[in-house]
Amino acid sequence: MKSQVFMQSWLCKSAVILLATIGTTLTAGPAKFDGEFADKKFLNGQGVFEFSVHQSGNALEIGFDAAYSDGHGATPDATGAGQVNGNTAHFTWKDSFGNTGTGTISLAGDDIVVSMKAVHVADPRCLAFYRQNMKLKRTGKK
Repeated sequence: MKSQVFMQSWLCKSAVILLATIGTTLTAGPAKFDGEFADKKFLNGQGVFEFSVHQSGNALEIGFDAAYSDGHGATPDATGAGQVNGNTAHFTWKDSFGNTGTGTISLAGDDIVVSMKAVHVADPRCLAFYRQNMKLKRTGKK
């Protein structure tokens, strides 16, 4: 009898812990990508790349701009939209030169890692700015 009461008590406590864990996981929601990010020494110090993310639930709106520090060449700016899936977000973008592409964003502590790929190239002068594994530091808004 004593072991049956112990077993029922143990099962009840285990069920409560399991339900609390599931509830915490379900209410945690998507990862938080919201903020302003930049690499001020982009392209080995030759340029600047700025990236902003506005998140609402699982939906993202992104924007970015890039330029060479000395002012030469193309200076694309772009907008796009995407979705959060766990700790990664996927997005599409179109820049001011008519280039379009896809990308991913991953969290890296307080910063992000962005990978971009051009899908349609209208102006190849912008391609130097669209790279894989660009680590961007948070510059504002958490």
